[in-house]
Amino acid sequence: MNAPTHPEISILMVSYNTREMTLAAIQSVVRETTVPFEIIVIDNASTDGSAQAIAAHPGRVRLIARDDNIGFARANNLAAQYARADMLLLLNPDTIVKDKAIDRLLAFARTNTHAGIWGGRTLFGNGSLNPSSCWRRITVWNTFCRTAGLAALFPNSPVFNAEKMGGWRRDTVRQVDIVSGCFFLIPKKLWHRLGGFDQAFYMYGEDADLCLRAHAIGAKPMVTPDATIVHYGGASEKNRAEKNIRLLAAKIMLIHRHVPAMKRPFARGFLRLWPLVRLIALSIAARLTHSQDHAENAASWREVWKRRAEWQNGFPAPAARTNDVATNDCKPVTT
Repeated sequence: MNAPTHPEISILMVSYNTREMTLAAIQSVVRETTVPFEIIVIDNASTDGSAQAIAAHPGRVRLIARDDNIGFARANNLAAQYARADMLLLLNPDTIVKDKAIDRLLAFARTNTHAGIWGGRTLFGNGSLNPSSCWRRITVWNTFCRTAGLAALFPNSPVFNAEKMGGWRRDTVRQVDIVSGCFFLIPKKLWHRLGGFDQAFYMYGEDADLCLRAHAIGAKPMVTPDATIVHYGGASEKNRAEKNIRLLAAKIMLIHRHVPAMKRPFARGFLRLWPLVRLIALSIAARLTHSQDHAENAASWREVWKRRAEWQNGFPAPAARTNDVATNDCKPVTT
């Protein structure tokens, strides 16, 4: 199936060892989307046959197969270089598009042009709410609530669990600070004006950084429940400690860039203590309850705490890179 000459939306996906999920995501796009579209997939040197399977897929796919893993931010920046449509949709490979969600999100964007960035509602595979489709910005208050355990004790509180907007079922249209990169619609002009994702964020935090930079120049990101997808989450990140190390590094960088200077030391201090507090609490819980799950979680946080030098100052500065282009370090394949 050939891609349309003039697509209305370019769908960008980054694949890494998620072969079956990526194929299912592509199939759901083809099945559920009626507006003219193109799909551009960057495969980050998967070892599970992802690139070969994607290249053989009968859907509308342009594959850029990498020989190295360049992370989520840099891969999306590369994919955007190939986009022909005026609208870019970032879509994770561990998603399933439901009920014409892409058509609905595009229609929502066209009636709410002032927002600049748009997102939808996400569900877990079992149909329950996955609240990670959107967030509030990081603040001293919500880092304190996380470290003090208030967010965990009162998950449905919009005060104590403010970053996750506790208590809101994502069932109404709403302006938000951050739209998750798993289902993220943005005009190509705005993407390029912002310079795309900041590649200092190797993985995690790049969507928050971009949304906050967009907000600073007038964007007002919005989400709608009318556009709903399944997002399984964490499919390419199997190691819990590694994931939390990267999440913490990303949050430290967000604090440095988007929290007022006078408040940064407090936010950083609270966040740096969070793994230690988690370790102590889970260790006590494991001893009292003899829970294997608590013990495994405690071991994971112990590793995070031992490796705090890797995250407590954010990601290391990225090495100088030339622009990625298909003619040198990529293998473009169109099906």
